Amino acid sequence: MTRLWWVRHGPTHEKAMTGWRDVPADLSDTAAIARLDAHLPRAAIVTSSDLLRATATAEVLAQGRSRLSPDSSLREIHFGDWDGRHWSDIATTDPDLSRLFWEQPGSHRAPNGESWDDAAARASTATDRLVARHHGQDLIIVAHFGIILTQLARATGQTPHQVLAQTIDPLSVTCLAHDAGQWQALSINHRP
Repeated sequence: MTRLWWVRHGPTHEKAMTGWRDVPADLSDTAAIARLDAHLPRAAIVTSSDLLRATATAEVLAQGRSRLSPDSSLREIHFGDWDGRHWSDIATTDPDLSRLFWEQPGSHRAPNGESWDDAAARASTATDRLVARHHGQDLIIVAHFGIILTQLARATGQTPHQVLAQTIDPLSVTCLAHDAGQWQALSINHRP
């Protein structure tokens, strides 16, 4: 069995859509980070998205653990022209598309961005590569809300619309297991 300990990066305090924009994480809650670190398997291999908020969180958790290079395939959903804009502004300028993007996630793309399906395929390919290379090991993957949800949907069989209702808090752990070609969710949004 390979366990994937998906960790959402530290909080960014952003009030706008944040996809591929490179914003830092607030890692000042050292008590929360210490609890998270203690909860995660010591022998796990750590990897992350290549965005600053994920790499900084991964570096904190990599102390005493093996660290792989960051992977751009684990980036958040690419919100294109919506990145950095507030949801209410997007709803005003792109009312139909923004409603479809969230209410019927799948093939609908943000302008100059990607769809749920695009991000899920990208994340699944990266996940499959990690599982193949590190079969039977524990992997800590520091990533983003949307990417974690794509993999949770994959493990549980939920639709994108269903899984988007799930909370994934900063510094939370969603543990998924892969065994003999089968996926299962062991924990979701656990806050140690």
